[in-house]
Amino acid sequence: MRTDSHAPHPVGATFPAQTGSQSAGRPSVWDLNASILLVEDDAGDALLVEEMLADGELDSALTWCKTLTEALTFLRGHRRPVCVLLDLHLPDVHGLSAVTQIVETTPDAAIVVLTGLAEAEAGLDAVATGAQDYLVKGRLDPQALSRAVRYALQRKQVERAASALRANQQMAQENARLERGLLPVPLLNDDGFEAVARYEPGRAHGLLSGDFYDVVQTSDGTVHAVIGDVSGHGAAEAALGVCLRVAWRTAVLCGTDQLEQLSLLEAILVAERSDPHVFATVTSLVFPPAGDHVTIVRAGHPGLLLRNGTGIEWVEPEGGIALGLLPGHGQWVSTSYPLAPGSGLVLFTDGLFEGRTGPDTRLGEEGLLAMAWEKSDLPARPFVDALVAGATEGAAPYGGLADDVAVLHLAWRRTPHEQ
Repeated sequence: MRTDSHAPHPVGATFPAQTGSQSAGRPSVWDLNASILLVEDDAGDALLVEEMLADGELDSALTWCKTLTEALTFLRGHRRPVCVLLDLHLPDVHGLSAVTQIVETTPDAAIVVLTGLAEAEAGLDAVATGAQDYLVKGRLDPQALSRAVRYALQRKQVERAASALRANQQMAQENARLERGLLPVPLLNDDGFEAVARYEPGRAHGLLSGDFYDVVQTSDGTVHAVIGDVSGHGAAEAALGVCLRVAWRTAVLCGTDQLEQLSLLEAILVAERSDPHVFATVTSLVFPPAGDHVTIVRAGHPGLLLRNGTGIEWVEPEGGIALGLLPGHGQWVSTSYPLAPGSGLVLFTDGLFEGRTGPDTRLGEEGLLAMAWEKSDLPARPFVDALVAGATEGAAPYGGLADDVAVLHLAWRRTPHEQ
């Protein structure tokens, strides 16, 4: 303890750290990158706290303010973590209001309330109001004070981390609800047409990716379908994929021609993309109600699988360039393919077959076709799941599927004259 009897430093001053062998090797509050602020109007009590800190485990400068107004001014300009040693009886404020104002002004500050012998209940109320701890002045000792300061700073650090975690969890839940609401739901008039989809975003903790698909049946019985892939894997690409899908559905419901739909999607992509190098591949299909053929338009997208009974073949209609590569210069064509009764088409994005199967090999289109032949006797849903499972298992030893995956299985359950 200090033996001199003079009054402590003036209001707002900084008490210097103790030096010499007495403080060598002691843990300092600076280990926490924090400072200490004493808010106390009694010079004797301030001197006592200064001596306690000097004799305790903390080896640090101390800033002293006599009023809450001075303390709040200090806190507003302070950027580092701080522990406030707070007396509840000050010239400009009395009671728990002091705690409340500090919490509102500097929510990250740790607070240790200093109470009188008969104010233990007030100390508990202060903790309930937002302080991290309280100490009774008449029972202070260097070790208790130093421990309270360190614990208060650590508790505040834990509170901040827990608060940030809760905020992140709430944001993740909100994002998940939003993304789930943006996932496509096929719009079909009845059960005469079957649309089976599988969607696997590549980005961590996401429900949406740059891959997109949709299926819409118009009032005349025609079924329209689309699948696409926006280059990139981030949230911006996922948002652009949703934008293109909604635009496509709107165009279909407005009766826009199949080729005009691609021109419209390209114009929207160019207007909405954040990077001029972003592009999108798309395959669009139209199934007339007769059920005997399908019209396909392809813009840079991979081919598709045609299932005829238990047979499977790779179909790659004539196509044009991807949307956005040469805006306004896309030359897309439509191709008609006959459909035998019971036939189905399987569309997918390139993430399904670009996974590694070895250090220098990928599944590729031929590997995907071979895998599809092995599963050719399966119904639509198990067939789609088997393709995704096979591609995932093959890539697992080499880092897994790095790209987004969308698969769409489309087929008439029965032709119109059978309905």
